[in-house]
Amino acid sequence: MTSYLMGSTTASEISSQLTRLRHQVGAPAVGMVLTLVVVCDESHQYDAVRAASEASREHPSRILAVIPREREEATRLDAEIRVGELTTGEVVLLRLYGELTEHADSVLSPLLLADIPVVVWWPGDAPAAPAKDPVGAFGQRRVTDARSADDSVEAIRSRIDGYSPGDTDLAWTRITPWRSLLAAAFDQPVGKILDGYVEAEPDHPSAALLAVWLSQKLDAPIRVTQSQGPGLTKVYLRLDEGEVVVERHDSRTATLVRPEQPDRQVALARRPTSDLLAEELRRLDPDEVYEEAIRNVAHYDVS
Repeated sequence: MTSYLMGSTTASEISSQLTRLRHQVGAPAVGMVLTLVVVCDESHQYDAVRAASEASREHPSRILAVIPREREEATRLDAEIRVGELTTGEVVLLRLYGELTEHADSVLSPLLLADIPVVVWWPGDAPAAPAKDPVGAFGQRRVTDARSADDSVEAIRSRIDGYSPGDTDLAWTRITPWRSLLAAAFDQPVGKILDGYVEAEPDHPSAALLAVWLSQKLDAPIRVTQSQGPGLTKVYLRLDEGEVVVERHDSRTATLVRPEQPDRQVALARRPTSDLLAEELRRLDPDEVYEEAIRNVAHYDVS
């Protein structure tokens, strides 16, 4: 790993240094498939950059971490460039002070790789309308995480207010294995679904999304109930003749119950943030199913 610190620098100087370091380690920019912008505070940057770096093994990227610091200090830009650390691309940590904290877009613009997509990720606090944010406006995809909010269910409800095609949220990504497993459970007819519930730890945004998705797909009332967690723990669906149940007992497996079928152990692992991010980086087109889910959760009683 090659690392280079630059204090009180400029975006053009950072770009020049990236070119020099790339030649030293033999990592051409033409091998990168996107620019991933991570907007976070100092307390989140280590975990966020590590997750982004791990995700970039599947999606070689230039990772630009925007870290606003003290607004009261003199205006300056500090940078740390890393090449060859965990990632097949490049990592640039941009620490903004003074007035630059309000103008991160002007710092980023010269550092975006030409003619490749941009994804913007907020692992912590996110703007109400990501596409209208000056940094978010660069992105073809904009990734938020409602779970980081104080009221995460309300945060996911409010996503529709500022929604633009290309937005998504990791609260939605977390339920991909649940949706896949439940869809497979209905490959064979099981009868009419009467009602059901999604069980999860309190204030869990993924539970709200899963409940409304199931309600729309099955045309049945699905509520959210609380458990000790962690995370999502159970989906119960009452049929006119029997039940379908998915119950997770640990971080890796769950039990699937279906009418007239033996109970089956299935894989249902809790995934690290890097895997969630990598899933979102696989698609750069708008996610209409997510849009439908947040539109429904905004008007659906999941309490």
